[in-house]
Amino acid sequence: MPEISAVLIWLIIAIILGTIEAITVSLVSIWFAVGAVAAMIPAYFDTPIWAQILVFLAVSAICFACTKTFFKDVVKVKKQPTNADGLIGQEGVVTAEINNLEGGGKVYISGLTWSARSENGEKVENGAVVTVKRIEGATLIVESKNI
Repeated sequence: MPEISAVLIWLIIAIILGTIEAITVSLVSIWFAVGAVAAMIPAYFDTPIWAQILVFLAVSAICFACTKTFFKDVVKVKKQPTNADGLIGQEGVVTAEINNLEGGGKVYISGLTWSARSENGEKVENGAVVTVKRIEGATLIVESKNI
């Protein structure tokens, strides 16, 4: 007669892993839950524990490989440009001296005043014209036109 306790243990493991996946919804444990269900089959036929673990690991790895490929091909995460990205390459005027060491600096551009830092780390005086090189968070990284 097959050992029911091993099947029951794999079932409990599958339920726990499935519950974790349902709570987190992050595709972390679903592969292992499927592997645990698959390991119930050799457990039902009373195979050695090493064979059950081998089936568990193999099925989990196959599920991982298949879903990784699926999400890589089907669910492509694209960078969503924002309105702020339109500022890159535009010119603005420094309204408060840019000093990376002291953390100060403001630039007026497109009707708004932004926090700013110098790309090369040099001070940029109030009133200087700067070009936006990139945006990091809500801070413009600028280059002085005088350089």
